[in-house]
Amino acid sequence: MEIRPLPFDHPDAVKLNDEVQAEYHERYGDGGDATVLTPADFRPPYGVYLIAYDGTGRPVATGGWRRQDSNGEGNEDGDAELKRMFVVRDLRGRGLARRILTALEDDARAAGRVRMVLETGTEQPEAVALYASSGYEPCAKFGYYRHYASSLCYAKPL
Repeated sequence: MEIRPLPFDHPDAVKLNDEVQAEYHERYGDGGDATVLTPADFRPPYGVYLIAYDGTGRPVATGGWRRQDSNGEGNEDGDAELKRMFVVRDLRGRGLARRILTALEDDARAAGRVRMVLETGTEQPEAVALYASSGYEPCAKFGYYRHYASSLCYAKPL
């Protein structure tokens, strides 16, 4: 497995983002995640976007973080917001998400961020289990979905 930093608008990133959006639609019955994201959000030193490739060169997992500071959506100075964590279905349960998460935490820490935050949902129990087992704890809601009952927000000091 090889993990590479790539632009958020790279064709492999677009492909995996389309897959994660389709999964959000399946789980929540809406049009996917409506949070506005741009390629600039993930450009170092303000963030990073990672893609994992299997031995055949197929993109199989992804995740990114973007810089957040105090804003009207509940973020605090020094936050790094985790976005678009995803593993293709046939490779789930093999530790790929944990490897991506660790790499993202290390990168955000190196960039001077002090806290990793994330928003997930009630229909993603696998994600909730991953984050809880990785030291994330519930925090005040933030972001686009902060007023939704299905939104769950977590944070971890870096």
